[in-house]
Amino acid sequence: MPLLRPITPADHAFVLDLNHHNVELLSPLDQDRLGTLLDWADRADVIEHEGRPAGFVLTFAPGSSYDSENYRWFSDHFGDAFLYLDRIVLDHRFRRLGLGRRVYDELERHAATYGRMVLEVNAEPPNQASLDFHRNRGYTEVHRLGSTPGSTPAPTKIVALMERVLGQTRPITPVADRD
Repeated sequence: MPLLRPITPADHAFVLDLNHHNVELLSPLDQDRLGTLLDWADRADVIEHEGRPAGFVLTFAPGSSYDSENYRWFSDHFGDAFLYLDRIVLDHRFRRLGLGRRVYDELERHAATYGRMVLEVNAEPPNQASLDFHRNRGYTEVHRLGSTPGSTPAPTKIVALMERVLGQTRPITPVADRD
């Protein structure tokens, strides 16, 4: 039985509900936005466990129209040498079963063709469990985005942009140098 399978229209209610229950760690999602993200995504998969939906994952390849500030930073700095993991969400009933590790194994195999997988993790306020998980998998912080202490208005959220180099990286072609 596959671990990952493409999201179908029948999965939309599950994906929206799961995103809603984890929105403090994600960005909000409604049916229209989900449709747009599915059009832009490189991968949009349901995570299955024993034939039941357990979560979902969205990734974006270089050249996508994805309008995320984090994605754009990676695009500007890594050109076409990255695969962006936008979100991975597991239903709380399926956590601590090794699914996250297995999903990352699969996504990193896919991302190896791009040379690296990149993502963001909340640094302020910190999502310490996620920061530790990614550091233990070999991800390193390359930049931070968000409001900074002392800024006006008061700081909201700062994210750590992280990468894991996978195999042979493609030469980075900055956006300004591309045709």
